[in-house]
Amino acid sequence: MPVYEYECGVCCYHFDRRQRFDEEPVSVCPQCQGKARRVLHSVPIFFKGSGFYSTDHGRGSQGATSEKKEEKPSEKAGSSEGAAPKD
Repeated sequence: MPVYEYECGVCCYHFDRRQRFDEEPVSVCPQCQGKARRVLHSVPIFFKGSGFYSTDHGRGSQGATSEKKEEKPSEKAGSSEGAAPKD
């Protein structure tokens, strides 16, 4: 059975309840008899497998193009230095 977190709108009391899926949500605070509501949390998603890499997120096409631009000037500098000793 899942555990659900609730919060009272009047006294801000937090409490947990273990309930079945088919049970009605708790609507009354056990401490002050005020209106209680279920607190929802976001669930993290993990992509695992051979097609996903931890470095893929947060990088756009800009990061890849800036790396290529940095490589080209160093290649040109190396080729011009290599041509000078041949004379």
